[in-house]
Amino acid sequence: MFDFWMGSETLPMYGFMIRAGIVYVYIFLIVKILGQRSMGSIDALDFIFGVVIGDILGEPLTDGELPLSGPVAAAALTAGLHLTLSIVALHTPRFRRIIEDEPIILMKHGEILHDELRKAKITLESFLMDLRLRSASDLSEIDYAILEMNGTISVIKKSKYDAATPNDLQQSPRSKGYSSVLIEDGHIIEANVRKVGTLDWLRGTIQQYGYSNAEDIFLLTLDEAGNVFISPKKK
Repeated sequence: MFDFWMGSETLPMYGFMIRAGIVYVYIFLIVKILGQRSMGSIDALDFIFGVVIGDILGEPLTDGELPLSGPVAAAALTAGLHLTLSIVALHTPRFRRIIEDEPIILMKHGEILHDELRKAKITLESFLMDLRLRSASDLSEIDYAILEMNGTISVIKKSKYDAATPNDLQQSPRSKGYSSVLIEDGHIIEANVRKVGTLDWLRGTIQQYGYSNAEDIFLLTLDEAGNVFISPKKK
């Protein structure tokens, strides 16, 4: 009855399906406990953790003879070690500098630093491509280009090429703030609506913009300045 947990030479198909479900939920819970982390900011500890967890919990999904208890316990120990090292890195700058790469300046005051490019193992073609992706194709406008710890290249343009801001124009517009999703794929997100108004207010807003009901709208958002964005459903 518990072959899916203890393992068996003749583990049936449903046993593998149950194992897959258990592993999926287990990894989900581990990630939630460890905390949310953007994939774009993955560091060495996160990478090692992902590889080890994948190897530990991946094998019992393909080998029905292996009991599931051992890999689950090993994954829990790995998650605990990962959490401990993350906390230590958070509170100990010296240790953090060991596991996190320092930013590397690749371009300074408009001059490309060839030695730093070579140190970072970045070709000139790849560097120029990254600059173009950040709307910085004109090298004469760039003051600094920095390789960040997550592998992306950030660009700081010379001050005279910065876009004019409302403050530069002696204006003080109201902050737009955070946009709340009120309708998603035709469904009203009531929890978000209650934070900014009522359902009657939302229905009135929908009609004001020429829609009969929420089912006609794919996305409706409202920012803190009161601006409404609507993307209709394609019929």
